[in-house]
Amino acid sequence: MTALEDSLSNTRKDYSSDQLTEETLNPNPFEQFRIWLNLAFTKEVPEPNAMTLSTTDKDGRPSSRIVLLRNINDCGFVFFTNYQSRKGNEMTDHPYVSLNFFWPTMERQVRIEGSVEKIAEAESDEYFNSRPRESQLGAWSSNQSTIVKSRAEFESRLIELDKQYVDKPVPRPAYWGGYCVIPFRFEFWQGRPNRLHDRFQFEKHNSEWKIDRLSP
Repeated sequence: MTALEDSLSNTRKDYSSDQLTEETLNPNPFEQFRIWLNLAFTKEVPEPNAMTLSTTDKDGRPSSRIVLLRNINDCGFVFFTNYQSRKGNEMTDHPYVSLNFFWPTMERQVRIEGSVEKIAEAESDEYFNSRPRESQLGAWSSNQSTIVKSRAEFESRLIELDKQYVDKPVPRPAYWGGYCVIPFRFEFWQGRPNRLHDRFQFEKHNSEWKIDRLSP
């Protein structure tokens, strides 16, 4: 057995920092999420708004990547990306996704499943205009997920764009904007000793949320 294999087989961590009970669980999953996310910011968890976004292509094959949560509103969970990227195309073909937030120092994760749709162009414009200029130019210079010959190819494009928009506002590309994940299922997971974790599922039935404790 190699050192790596030994590490994979024998690494153990017992979770014991907190618990989640029926009494402490907020009956509104959005509010429960906000409570945990606010605490993650307070405790200075690295990248607390980072989330795994999982999509599937038209043949049902999944893919995952990390994106950043940028807003929680009446619609749901908002993030921004290139509409023509792999994930953008997959969400067009199959508009259902899952999100996963993992805060290891808090021994917590939240799983969210829902449908996804583009947000209004005005909202995408507002967020794009708030981004640093370098990030705005980056959205123009990169045809996200496509094959490039070298890094120099899009760096050269970035230099050209920088000159093109000297002393001018950078407009939002039509192919870049926001999506909103509209949840129909949440799961809140709190690590507990001996792998007997606390897990609560919220599942939407019409306009109501049904809450169940899940076996660890």
